[in-house]
This record gives sequence, C-alpha cells and structure tokens, in this order.
Amino acid sequence: MARKKIGRWRVLRLRGLQRRWLFNTVMPVFLLLILLVVAFSVGICSYYYGSMQKGLESRAQAMANSFNDYFMDSGYNTYYQMAVRSAESFEDKDRIEMQFINSSGRIQVSTSGLTAGTSPGTPDIGQAQAGSEMTPYPYQGIDPETGEQIMAVSYPLASNGRVVGVLRLVTSLRVVNSQVLMMILLVVLVSGLCMSLIIMSNLIFINSVVEPVAVVTESAKRISDGSYGFQIEKQYPDELGELVKNINLMSLKISQNEKMQTEFISSVSHELRTPLTAINGWGETILEDPTGDPEQLRRGIRIILNESRRLSTMVEELLEFSKMQDGRFTLQIEQVDLQAELEDAIFTYRELFRQEGIELEYETPEDLLPPIPGDPERLKQVFCNVLDNAAKHGGAGKRIVASIAREGEEQVIRVRDFGPGIPEAELPFVKQKFYKGTSKARGSGIGLAVCDEIVGLHGGQFEIGNAEGGGAMVTIRLPMQK
Repeated sequence: MARKKIGRWRVLRLRGLQRRWLFNTVMPVFLLLILLVVAFSVGICSYYYGSMQKGLESRAQAMANSFNDYFMDSGYNTYYQMAVRSAESFEDKDRIEMQFINSSGRIQVSTSGLTAGTSPGTPDIGQAQAGSEMTPYPYQGIDPETGEQIMAVSYPLASNGRVVGVLRLVTSLRVVNSQVLMMILLVVLVSGLCMSLIIMSNLIFINSVVEPVAVVTESAKRISDGSYGFQIEKQYPDELGELVKNINLMSLKISQNEKMQTEFISSVSHELRTPLTAINGWGETILEDPTGDPEQLRRGIRIILNESRRLSTMVEELLEFSKMQDGRFTLQIEQVDLQAELEDAIFTYRELFRQEGIELEYETPEDLLPPIPGDPERLKQVFCNVLDNAAKHGGAGKRIVASIAREGEEQVIRVRDFGPGIPEAELPFVKQKFYKGTSKARGSGIGLAVCDEIVGLHGGQFEIGNAEGGGAMVTIRLPMQK
C-alpha cells in the first residue's frame, strides 16, 4: 500500500513540474513563434500585394498619360480606335485585363470581350471619375460580376480638362494568394518543426530532472521517517550529484548523532549510577558501623567526597553543554596571565596524579609571557579538562608532559600523554559532542567539545592528534591580541 502511495505521489509531482515547465518555458517560446509567424505573414502579404499594386499603378499611369497627351483631344472616334488597338496589342492580356470605361461606368473596350458592356461598379471607378487629381485609384476585393478576388487600378481619362472615361487594369489574385499561402504554410511548418524540437529536447531534460528528484525525495522521506544512515546511490555527476552527496552526509551525521546521543544517555546513566551507588553504600556503611572505627570513617568520607566531585564535574559539563546549545555560553574578557592559569591547573592535578602513579611534568617557557585577552575561569576550565582527559585516556603511560611557549603572535599550550593514542579512524570525531569512540574511560563525552567551544570563542584553535613516539597530544593556540 505504501509503495502505491509513493508511486502515485511521484506521478502527481511529475505532472506538477511539467505543468510549471510548460507555462514557464514552452509557452513563452510558443507565443514568440506565433508572433514571428504573424509578423512574417503580414510582411509577405504586404510585400506581394504592394509590389503588384505598384506595378499596376505604374502601367496604368503610363498608358493613361499617353492617351491624355495624344488622343483624348482628337475626338471620340480617334480615342475609341486607339483604345481598340491598345486592347488588341496588349501583351499581358493572359494575366491582366485592360478596360476602357465610359462616363456612365460601362466597359467600352476590353482585352476580354466577355466583360464588354458590363458595369463593374467597384469603388475605384467612381473615385477616378469624380477625382480632381490625375492619379491612380487602387482597389482590392471581390469582383461583383464573378465573385473572384481581384486587384484593380483605375486612372482618369480627361478631355479639355474634364474626366470623360477611365482606363482600368484588373488582375486576379488567385495565383498570388496561392504563393502567399504557400509561403505562410512553409513558415508555419518550420515553426512547428522548431517547436517540436524544443518540446522534445525539453521533455528529455525535464524527465532527466524529475526522475532523480523523485528518487532523492523518496530517499529523503525515508530518512525523515527514521531510516537514519540510509545512503542514496551516487549516479548523478551534476548539481544533483552534489545534492545526493549532501543528503548522504546529512543522513550519516544524523545517524552518528543518534548513536552518540544513545551512547551518551547510556553512559551518563552509568556514570551517575556508579558514584551514587558508592555514596549510598558508604553512607549506609558508616551509619550502621557499630565500632565507629576512625580509619574506616575517613576512608568512607574520602570516597564519598571523591564521588561527589565526579558528580559535580559531570553536572558542570552538562550545564556547559546546555549553555552551548541555547547560545548562553559567554566569556568575561580581561587581561589574563595564561602561564599562571596553566601552572595553577598543573599544581591542582600534580599531587592527584601522583597518587594514581602518573608523573605530570611541566616545561616552563624561556621568556616571560605577556598577558593576553581572555576569560581566566573558562581557560582554566580548559586546562583542567585537558589534563584530566590525558590522565583518564593516557594514564597507562604513567607520564604527562605540559608546556607553554610563544610562537609568533600566539601562545601555544601543549599537553601530551604517553598512552596508547587515538585510533586514526576516530581522530576526526573526538571533538564532537557525546563521542567516546572505543574508549572505556568514564565520562560524558562532551568535555572536549566544551573545550573546543571555549578556545574558538577566544579566536584560537583546539587541536587533537597523535604524537610522534606514541601517545596523544592536545595543542591549544591562543592569539596574543583579540
């Protein structure tokens, strides 16, 4: 059932993307092609019909001017005879009909004997008869006699300054219309072919995007449903490949965080239970001891104090972590003698480490170090945490070396233990919250994360790695000027 829902969702999503693509990409191209076809069609019609009209006008004007100059003032008979001769000798009578029309609008002479005696009745004739200027009068439309689409040009014939007739050239537009239609159809065909290529290429493109997006979306949904650590197959070389890479990285980090939080809860529960059990047990032992042995009493109180300190340290770390999470982790900056703060931490832990069989060595700097801006309490917290961590994880080496020195514009603190070191695979994660790796030492796993945050707020660097010759080394670099 779930698979059917996913498949249906993918189809709906694909249609949605196609619809958006249609309106945002194809529709503007389609409208542009329509405008181009319309503009081209108007241009073709204007060119063909305009050229034909100009040709008819020039011929009509030349012939009419000849009649007006030589024959119209010589009498009607001369005019009529010349009109008949002109009609008989007209070369283009198969394409153009030449007509001589009298003042009443009837055709007197025509290259086509069929129209003689008829009255065409088109507006150009009346305009030429009534016009005051000797100029051609065009007409394009339907022939009232035949119903055919024609183009005509009428030119006035004048005698003694008065219009007495009209010379008219008429041609059919059937051939021209066919040529114009063929040109327009050719343009439409080319435009349709271009549109088809655009649609096909874009369909291929949109499908190449939609399918991977659907796959990535399904995978992201699986991750959001709790399948942390799920990895999408890396088969896309472009931006989708980057998206898949980031989603896989996100899934892996979520999986790691879930695992670390689970381990953190288990670890904290164990860490809290152990000292509480010891405190509770020794409290009952001391309370119920009938002898009141002072040695036994001191021993129990010492254990209770030690376990209480452990609980206090753990609670402090949890509080610091809480402040880091909600942005309340702040610094109280002042001029700090970093060497003095480190030496105080070493003095605090040296005797404690000696009781555990660990020797803590301190290498003093050659020159006096100037104060630097910082929060003394936070920095001392970092030093104590690092020293405690070195004893906890590297105490098997029975030796810890701490040093401070000036290197350029930085003061650098190094703390090295001689234990087993950190596995190379765990080095990138040791500063992450809750991470404990394969270590079996007690702790919540957030101490180093807090140290990294404090040093980062001071503008410094907190580095953890393995030292040459064995053991782990923590390097703290703090700028001498903020």
